[in-house]
Amino acid sequence: MTSEEIAPLALAIFHLMDQFPVTMRSKNRKGVRVESGRVLDNEYTGPVLEKTLAINEVIREKPTWGPYKGIPVICSPLRNSKGECVAAIGVIDLRHTGA
Repeated sequence: MTSEEIAPLALAIFHLMDQFPVTMRSKNRKGVRVESGRVLDNEYTGPVLEKTLAINEVIREKPTWGPYKGIPVICSPLRNSKGECVAAIGVIDLRHTGA
């Protein structure tokens, strides 16, 4: 999937998650970063998305680089019917930033 194809899903998740920033990418293409109700980057990837794609597990950690460095991120794989990770979705957990 291209970033243009996943952007509507990422925006929907942004609104469902009380407008917390959302990141999403497919396994073979970079994706999107959504904040303030709009796509800020349509060539996005980040360390937690990359790790989720690699290990096919839910990850909760603070990235060591990128725009969310030091902020808790929750990232989940999207799996196909065979259980293979085909994409990853991350939500930036602003509840734990002190903001």
